[in-house]
Amino acid sequence: MKSALDSVTKQDGSMVESGVERVSDGIHTQPDLIAGHAYKLTVVCAGKGTAEITVTPRKTAARKVVSCDRSVVSERFTAGRHVHIDTQGRPEASGMVAWRLNSV
Repeated sequence: MKSALDSVTKQDGSMVESGVERVSDGIHTQPDLIAGHAYKLTVVCAGKGTAEITVTPRKTAARKVVSCDRSVVSERFTAGRHVHIDTQGRPEASGMVAWRLNSV
């Protein structure tokens, strides 16, 4: 999973935060971002099922679904004052989800 993230994010700006979690636990982070600046969130899930990614408050980023088939999903967004990044596995989902947040 790390190589999938590396291949997509090497050309982007500096890393702000990253991690690996169980799909059932999800990602729940409130990174210290600068309001009005652009960031790129990249997520890869390995296992089965799907997980939903939510970035709030949602200025430019949309809610996305990532398939747990080692697909990579990326989203660029402009940070608001207090950003929360969350994933929630759908009931049939299992496996691991890796993520990286880069400044752009």
